[in-house]
Amino acid sequence: MQMRILLFVGLLLIYIFTILGNSFLICTVILSPQLHTAMYYFLCNLSFIDLFYSSTSVPKILFDMFSKHRRISIIGCLTQMYFGLILGNTEYVLLAVMSYDRYIAICFPLHYTVIMSWRTCKYLTVIMWAGNFMLSVIPTTLKPFVFCKGNKLNHFACESLALLELVCGDISFYKFILFIGSLFVLFLPLVFIIISYICIIISILKINSADGRSKAFSTCASHLTVVFILYGSCMTTYTGQGKKYSSNIKYISIIYGVVTPVLNPFIYSLRNNEVKTAFRKILTRYSASRSL
Repeated sequence: MQMRILLFVGLLLIYIFTILGNSFLICTVILSPQLHTAMYYFLCNLSFIDLFYSSTSVPKILFDMFSKHRRISIIGCLTQMYFGLILGNTEYVLLAVMSYDRYIAICFPLHYTVIMSWRTCKYLTVIMWAGNFMLSVIPTTLKPFVFCKGNKLNHFACESLALLELVCGDISFYKFILFIGSLFVLFLPLVFIIISYICIIISILKINSADGRSKAFSTCASHLTVVFILYGSCMTTYTGQGKKYSSNIKYISIIYGVVTPVLNPFIYSLRNNEVKTAFRKILTRYSASRSL
């Protein structure tokens, strides 16, 4: 019981910091005109995704820690799965888009505002969300899940691979869809990120100014930290199959489902001088308005 209380308090604190951290980043960007650029627009999208992705599962996990039955309806479980898939898949693609943004900013700085215009950002956003919605929802609506292998889910949340253990009959169709999904939202974006950063590093090494190289490396380091944590944990999980996944690797899902959403705002804000400067200006304006 004591261990359960400690886990509950720890998870609750992480969730609170996730809400506060991502809300802080979104509000800082919205209230700071100097941050109204493509980079921070996509960063706001990332915080929005983390805010809601964590909320799809963590509140239910917290409730279940002190619940005797730990039940969830089929509709509730499928809803949780679909939202988790859409938000999670969009985040992986978004990280690839953010690497492209950094590539343009560092390799083609004079053309950055033209290439990464607001129109381009909006188009990329629509493509990301619409594409991942179709990839996550439409396949299972064509062939809905039919459950007959018990009603006990061996997982903390309703994840697709864990749910497949309860599906009747041949599940090769669903595994094929997962493979296609992993190809488009994990492997291809990761390859794109790697190629982008190879080009970025080559360009950074050509910068004569030591301060310029340091600033460029600092910005890229934040993004790469998120990429390694998120892609590493997710690819480890989704290379597992069947019972091996749900029984032995389900704990890794805590990294991309709980830990990454709370780390992102701190990684991007604490390592970013522009965000810290913008926040100080907001506080100064607020203090001045209160003193009038």
